[in-house]
Amino acid sequence: MPERISTGVHNLDNVLNGGFPGRYSYLLHGEPGTGKTTFALQFLLEGVKNGESVVFVSLSQTRHELEMIADSHGWDISKIHVVEMKTGEPETEEQTVFYPVDIRMDLTRDAIMKALDTHKPRRLVYDSLVEVRKLSRDPTRFQREMLSLKQTTSEMGVATLLIDLTTDDSNDLELESYAHGIIHLDKDLPTYGQARRRIEVAKMRGVDFFDGYHDMDILQGKGVVAFPRIVPLLAPEEAGGNLISSGVRPLDEMLGGGLESGTTALVIGQAGTGKSTLASLYLHAALSRGEACAMFLFEERQETFFRRSEGLGLPLRSFHKQGLLEIYDFNPSEISQGEFNEIALRSVDENNTKVVVIDSFTGYVGGLPNSNEAIVQIQLLLKYLARRDVLTVLIVSQSGLLGHQMSMTLDVSFLGDTVLFLRMYEAGSTIERSITVAKKRHGPHDLNIRRLEIGKKGVAVLGQTAPETAVRLLGQS
Repeated sequence: MPERISTGVHNLDNVLNGGFPGRYSYLLHGEPGTGKTTFALQFLLEGVKNGESVVFVSLSQTRHELEMIADSHGWDISKIHVVEMKTGEPETEEQTVFYPVDIRMDLTRDAIMKALDTHKPRRLVYDSLVEVRKLSRDPTRFQREMLSLKQTTSEMGVATLLIDLTTDDSNDLELESYAHGIIHLDKDLPTYGQARRRIEVAKMRGVDFFDGYHDMDILQGKGVVAFPRIVPLLAPEEAGGNLISSGVRPLDEMLGGGLESGTTALVIGQAGTGKSTLASLYLHAALSRGEACAMFLFEERQETFFRRSEGLGLPLRSFHKQGLLEIYDFNPSEISQGEFNEIALRSVDENNTKVVVIDSFTGYVGGLPNSNEAIVQIQLLLKYLARRDVLTVLIVSQSGLLGHQMSMTLDVSFLGDTVLFLRMYEAGSTIERSITVAKKRHGPHDLNIRRLEIGKKGVAVLGQTAPETAVRLLGQS
């Protein structure tokens, strides 16, 4: 079996099904600021960790600049042999016939050969090809230089990472054909908020890799981190269908005994109808049974969530301290879909989480640049969680307060196996809440519209509303 070379980039080896497929030449390109140098340092540090000799040939950055990048992540690059190449005029006055660029190209080539002979590296980074193009003066000589380097490093068994800058005139099909693999780094700047970074394995010979774009970020202490897209079929499928109780008998009876594990429940309603409270019921019931749960907050602070739950007689704080309840408080504009997916999967895979609540899905999607893509990604996540026999509760907000103009910004009803509608309506001089099971794929359910009461004593589901009120509520839907 061919040797696999770890990239040193978190999760990228998974995308490549094991890492680089041997000690060949690989092309890494992207625009400025996409993380190319950080990626290269991770690649070399992975070699250092394995006891390999590594070399960084730099035509564009000094060792001091590389150390600054490494220090920002807490990395020690003292064992990386850095060969600094100055691209200014050579310090000689004897040459009068040859172009200075010819002399510089020769000096660069000689320095690389000397570094290969002296350090006998197993990994090499060449940064960057932009400078080599300038020294080569024409495409033919540049291609000849690259082919010569490839042949030399291949004969010596050196895994080589060539760094190139993505520009309008840098597309070099011959260079790309020389490379055994190509990785592209991409950065997109929204109108407001954090830049979105992506990574793509555009080519990799001899590997059945996971193609297409994957979310990526540069995290302090970790460097470049890839977040592979979710493939639901890769999740080990577990037997599902167990009824999960809310702890409120009338509510369970409306649902034909409870919500099924391995399904998704949408809780839909306008502000103040009790959506988050209803989700907390399932969290508290599961935690009381000793099951691990995860709560993902996109609108409410963690402390506010605890206090609200405690005010309803649902003491969730103690379960959080015990480690049974994981709570994540996100700013949706500062987390990518891929990173969120990885956190959710890690919670399920490492902690055997049985109930996941996302509060709210509306807030999550609202902070992302592409809502349609977000829905596709969440659909893949839900399918993965379903195969792991997890009950997922999605909180979905509607606009409006009272009246007939209740609407959802996004149509996500197809995501739910079960859909619970919560409403507020006028009853005389008071405002009442109602609950309806609008959809349930698995088994029978109550179609009546019932009153929902939320108070200091907890949550209660009472008898159905008056017929004229039920008609009015259905009209509001």
